[in-house]
Amino acid sequence: MRILHTGDWHLGRTLEGRSRLPEQEQFLDELVAISEEEQVDVILMAGDVYDSVNPPAAAESLFYDAAARLSEKGRQLVVIAGNHDQPERIAAVAPLVSRRGISLVGLPAAEAVKVQVPRTGEIASIAALPYPSESRLSELLAGESDEAELRLAYSAKVGRLMKQLAGAFRADTVNLAMSHIYVLGGLESDSERPIQVGGAYTVDPSALEVGAQYTALGHLHRPQAVKAASMMRYSGSPLAYSFSEAGQAKSVMLLDIVPGGQPQTSELYLTSGKPLVRWGCRGGLEEVQRWLDEGRDANAFIDLEISLTEAMSMGEIQALRKAHEGIIHIRPVYPGRDQEEQAFSRAGMPVDELFRRFYQRQSGGAEPETELVELFMSLVAEDEQQDSEEVE
Repeated sequence: MRILHTGDWHLGRTLEGRSRLPEQEQFLDELVAISEEEQVDVILMAGDVYDSVNPPAAAESLFYDAAARLSEKGRQLVVIAGNHDQPERIAAVAPLVSRRGISLVGLPAAEAVKVQVPRTGEIASIAALPYPSESRLSELLAGESDEAELRLAYSAKVGRLMKQLAGAFRADTVNLAMSHIYVLGGLESDSERPIQVGGAYTVDPSALEVGAQYTALGHLHRPQAVKAASMMRYSGSPLAYSFSEAGQAKSVMLLDIVPGGQPQTSELYLTSGKPLVRWGCRGGLEEVQRWLDEGRDANAFIDLEISLTEAMSMGEIQALRKAHEGIIHIRPVYPGRDQEEQAFSRAGMPVDELFRRFYQRQSGGAEPETELVELFMSLVAEDEQQDSEEVE
């Protein structure tokens, strides 16, 4: 049978207030096209359907429409909840869609998901474990336990759950595992909101060695293989969701698998979505303007770092954003100023001056209005008064 592994869609996610729904719709159209062109039998979606437990209606509509299209012509879709998802929300419509070849797994279950593939007549047994949070596993973080003990306990619990699910594996079935977890050794990016306390929430790869021919993982956004005795892989996210993912190629995994056989894999690269790029303009505003005139990265989201000798005015900042709507961050760099700041100890700097410098860095060099500084100082004074009253 032919299997497609994807995950971490994060439908409804924004980038500094900018909607990514049009790009996500483009990706789902591409995914449906790939499924049809490659004659995919089973699609594994390894968690984080949505970006929040309460996604916008447009994101839910996008998911249900994609699920309906992906499950056409006998294809099976198996979806698990990730750490961003509300598990009950994912599973709420399971009774309505199960007859359409759609399996939605919100909470850890006692049995594996079994799907019949009409094209080949084969059966896939899938040990599908949604994001196993500490609360969902009814485990407590003991204050006295060290990180190594917590990690081992968590890994052991995940291992027991996976082993129980793997009890459905048979010699004549295609045996797969799927979970949304952070496996030790995986490379993170900024767009994955942390799910672990130190290393307590990480899982050792050995805990997932339950006899699966392939383990489909979700949570890390960089496509990557896991160093393990069997084949384990993160599909990665379909779009770049933070500038730490700038330059990453996004993909889905395609597998050809028979019962008892070694999977034959191929990585299919995606073309959907806007790229995220970093501009480092040492030539100041003139260089930025030249790049804008050249039409560089016209369809991209941009993180702009610009070397300056003087602070930018609000008019200059607004002009840059108007010239390219994809400019997300403007971060001024002042050569030599760092040395000056180090020479002037912050410990002796007035609070209002600290605030002014912070505001300049955050706004691209603009000066805060007097009223804003006064408001900030009044809040500081109010906080100091409360602290003194608590001491008394």
